[in-house]
Amino acid sequence: MMKWTGKVVGGALGLLTMGPFGAALGVVLGHQFDEQASAGDEPRLRGTESLASIGESFFRSTFQVMGHLAKADGRVSEQEIAAARAVMSDLRLNPDQVRAAVSYFTAGKQAGFSLNAELAALARTCEGRPELARVFLEIQVRAALAGNNMQGPVRELIRRIAARLDIGMLELAHVEAVLRIRNGSFRAQAQQPRASEAEQMEQAYRVLEVAPHAANEEIVKAYRRQLSKHHPDKLKANGLPDSMIEHAKQRTQQIIEAYELIKIRRRI
Repeated sequence: MMKWTGKVVGGALGLLTMGPFGAALGVVLGHQFDEQASAGDEPRLRGTESLASIGESFFRSTFQVMGHLAKADGRVSEQEIAAARAVMSDLRLNPDQVRAAVSYFTAGKQAGFSLNAELAALARTCEGRPELARVFLEIQVRAALAGNNMQGPVRELIRRIAARLDIGMLELAHVEAVLRIRNGSFRAQAQQPRASEAEQMEQAYRVLEVAPHAANEEIVKAYRRQLSKHHPDKLKANGLPDSMIEHAKQRTQQIIEAYELIKIRRRI
């Protein structure tokens, strides 16, 4: 049985960004997590369920469903294979994890694979852990966008997955919109502008899930809410395997960069 536990996240957040900004990030995120823990928001395991078993189920489901989505139109294209490989690379899977991921991806492509059964198992795994379900959906959308831009039957299957995980269509639309914005785009655009200032701001507000006309206080609340939702430590405590933590870190970086852009433009 695969085990992805045993690693520590400590120090990883400091690597999200460079220099003092990275240090500040660690302080902010640590503060957010401490507040949630002190408020009694610590996740509890049900029965004999362990974080290790949750992580293993999540890992299996992630790549089996990804393989099934890639085969949705009857064939798996080179681009879809490259997209799955890119996800594995971005997650920084080690060689053993890559082999396991490829094996699961291949299993998901087979005619006998039951998406309904796998989603039922995943729903049980994510019960009471909505953030975990959202991460799963984000990874599937991320691969589907790179694979075929969520065209054809893939989009309908993504909707089925969201519905089975109790994720509404509005939230799915937000996930897709945010993932269409490249991680790290705000800093990259500052160096090499590819979008107008208005477009950059629109993207930043979308990442924070807040209206452009919101008051500064609402902007700060939205920022903190998004940080809490995607906090790597919180997700890990809910069973997200270490192999998926990199995704949470990348999303956290995107949230921070969006907020920094808004802060600068609004002079908060």
